[in-house]
Amino acid sequence: MQDELYYQVALTLVPELGAIRARQLVDHFGTAEAVFRAKKKEIAVIEGIGEACARSIKEWDDFGEAETEIRFTEQHGIQTIFLTDAAYPQRLLHCYDPPTLLYYTGNADCNHRYIISIIGTRNHTDYGRQVTEQLVADLQEQQVMIVSGLAFGIDAIAHRSALQYGLPTIGVLGHGLDTVYPMQHRSLAREITGQGALLTEFRRHTQPDKHNFPRRNRIVAGMADATIVIETANKGGSMITAELAYTYNRDLFAVPGKITDSKSSGCLQLLKQNKAMVYTGAEDLLHILGWVEKKKPVIKKQKELFIELTPDEKIIVDLLSEQEGTPIDILYLRSGLSSSTVAAILLKLELQNIVVSLPGKIYRLL
Repeated sequence: MQDELYYQVALTLVPELGAIRARQLVDHFGTAEAVFRAKKKEIAVIEGIGEACARSIKEWDDFGEAETEIRFTEQHGIQTIFLTDAAYPQRLLHCYDPPTLLYYTGNADCNHRYIISIIGTRNHTDYGRQVTEQLVADLQEQQVMIVSGLAFGIDAIAHRSALQYGLPTIGVLGHGLDTVYPMQHRSLAREITGQGALLTEFRRHTQPDKHNFPRRNRIVAGMADATIVIETANKGGSMITAELAYTYNRDLFAVPGKITDSKSSGCLQLLKQNKAMVYTGAEDLLHILGWVEKKKPVIKKQKELFIELTPDEKIIVDLLSEQEGTPIDILYLRSGLSSSTVAAILLKLELQNIVVSLPGKIYRLL
């Protein structure tokens, strides 16, 4: 098993190395194998690595664990995606701490043309459900990929809505692919792999421990073009993801809610701090992201008049067509007709549904 994958997995197992340093080493040496074959002094002189990290790499020798991990992926049809692979989510490479290796099951393209992350509280309101479902429905035409974290609440609604409307969806996990958390979402996870994918940087036997979820959240934020926060309190996983999206210079949107609703307090905080743009609908969202052209307002054309007008009636109609509403005094003045003639014409045009009278003796064309 002395191939590149063997060393790629091994690189994630070295204690204290971490994603940032691993990327530095791969950028410098080109491959994971080259990192392990480099001399300690060659590793230590790289800026940001140092003697202690170089020693940790050279002294680490648990390559049997890497072999076991690879056998597990082969037995369960799990794909691995390394930093330098073409299939790696390229948007993550614009983040300072992209995962070194991703484990993946399903058939979604992690480099889909349009990707949006939808996040929010586990304890959502009916309003949160409605906004989420409508948002996903409105993204159907552009075939936007929906990314979320497979959690209860808004995450699950986003995934299920994507499945309903035929959109690709990716569930990012905070544990290994040998389990599903929460266990109530096993059926949902199976559906997602049929129309999308499950994705994680955690190897087998990694439990859904609390400290894993901020790492999961950075993938949710980093692999999307934009993140939309539906409902959230001031603290929690959704706010962590939102802050990460902001740090990664991703477009961040928050759904406004009642100032008395604790489940909207986080969204309102993001808006107040000018970290997020207000989400009011998919049309504006798609326009801001540059994925569709904003619809031009429909300009009402003056309906053609199929009724034959007298010369005096035509004078009045032409004057009314020049502005939206015209006071009767202006019609007297500019038409050159007598007040009784103008009044008679206006009455006739009203009866023919050509003009309408407004308060203050103002007239306009219908």
